[in-house]
Amino acid sequence: MEKPKAAARPTGPRKPCEGTKQQQVLAMLRRPKGATVGQIAEATGWQAHTVRGFFAGLKRRNGIAVEAAERVRQVGLGKEGAKGSYTVYRLAEVS
Repeated sequence: MEKPKAAARPTGPRKPCEGTKQQQVLAMLRRPKGATVGQIAEATGWQAHTVRGFFAGLKRRNGIAVEAAERVRQVGLGKEGAKGSYTVYRLAEVS
């Protein structure tokens, strides 16, 4: 008895399902002000390294690039140091 053949997987960029965390993150990255890793982690319940891995996966699997729109470094007298520093990310402009 032969096994049934698996259906062929579509090639090209994947379309995310509606109402998922992926959709939520993409909406945050599309905002004009963008989003920080901390904001995304809080909204999704993910850890920071998971958010950064998600960014890499977007580029690899979907061809969607995420760019660092603004880097804020908090150093010096009265600042929080590295813990107060953050980067704002947005989806890269398609040209």
